[in-house]
Amino acid sequence: MDPQLLIIGGFVTLAAGALILLSFGPRYRVGRLLAATPKSTIEAARAAAEAGRTVYLRLDGRIDSTAEFEDAEHRPLVFRRTRVQIRRGRGWVTVEDGREAVPFTLDVGLDSVGIDSDALAIGLVVVPREAAGLAGDLPDRVPAGTPPATPVRVIIEQVSSVEHAIALGVPVQRPDGAIELTAGTGRPLILTTLETDEAMRVMTGGDRRRAFLVAVLVGAGLILVASGLVLGLAGSIL
Repeated sequence: MDPQLLIIGGFVTLAAGALILLSFGPRYRVGRLLAATPKSTIEAARAAAEAGRTVYLRLDGRIDSTAEFEDAEHRPLVFRRTRVQIRRGRGWVTVEDGREAVPFTLDVGLDSVGIDSDALAIGLVVVPREAAGLAGDLPDRVPAGTPPATPVRVIIEQVSSVEHAIALGVPVQRPDGAIELTAGTGRPLILTTLETDEAMRVMTGGDRRRAFLVAVLVGAGLILVASGLVLGLAGSIL
């Protein structure tokens, strides 16, 4: 078999896998960072922040706060994001995006680092709570003139102070001397209360077939490229 055809076929297969990955949107990058960023220590985070060095690192610990607020089920929360979305065409458009937050930390052993909740956006990965209905059910929370039969959904993402969490970000030193994780180096602040595998499932929307297809295409592409290179090298030697 022609080695060049194998190599070309491999790159085409890899490109197909990459296109499917991109279809996951910005969450693909969050997942890649979550999977690839090695676990660091709070001592390393503190040293970097005090030295003014910009490094992106991962810390594992427990959420804590002295100013929690309760949800409807009396869980102590430190962060809650509530989005109201209406259906337009084939997609959803956010018409309300509310946040409630109190200062909180990620405790690692006997030390802790603050979390910049203002920087939490696409990097917040938790199991969302979703309720669906019609615009007529929420007349005061949708734009005026929205037909009452328009599909509406409310998505709630929240973080409790009784959960363990993984946080990725850049440690900085605040004016009061405390250390805080925030977004930086062109990367988002990431916070998840899930194990890495479960976080990946949430970010792919539970679409295991698409994720499996990506794995197959990437694996096949690498095999084809490697086979083409080996055959080409063997042919040049012989």
